[in-house]
Amino acid sequence: MTVSLRPATEADLMAVGALHQRSRVAAYSSFLPAEALAAPTAEEMGRYWVERWTWERADHRMTVAERGGLLVGFSYLGPDDQHDPATGLLNAIHLEPDELGRGTGRELMIDALRAMRDRGWSRAVLWVLRENAHARAFYERGGWTPTGAEREDLIGPAVTTQVRYARPL
Repeated sequence: MTVSLRPATEADLMAVGALHQRSRVAAYSSFLPAEALAAPTAEEMGRYWVERWTWERADHRMTVAERGGLLVGFSYLGPDDQHDPATGLLNAIHLEPDELGRGTGRELMIDALRAMRDRGWSRAVLWVLRENAHARAFYERGGWTPTGAEREDLIGPAVTTQVRYARPL
């Protein structure tokens, strides 16, 4: 069964939130404490996406991946968070945990890069958790390279370090 991609709709956002929460727990549980991943709940994450979409839908794009009619992943992109007009930001690619290794993330990345080029951006950037070796390897296979920039953010009570990656479009 192949994966299909389509633009997200408002009706998808609660399911996107639940998938996002499951994806975070699976991806980060090897290096973050359980209390950092206990919140937000799937429902809270869904409400987060409903709220975020309300404010960002004019200049952001969410794509959902489906397999057999079920939501199995999503990507989210928009303008660069450092306001470089030539650069797009890949905010997220998240997958159902059992979808890893099936090519869905790669399809979402290819689609996101195409969408960024279509918007006229010449460069793409993203932030990824430094300890997330699996995601970093995935992006590096896709032609992304670390820029040397880092920032700290909280996931629950845990301070995390994110590294910035970039690639030409």
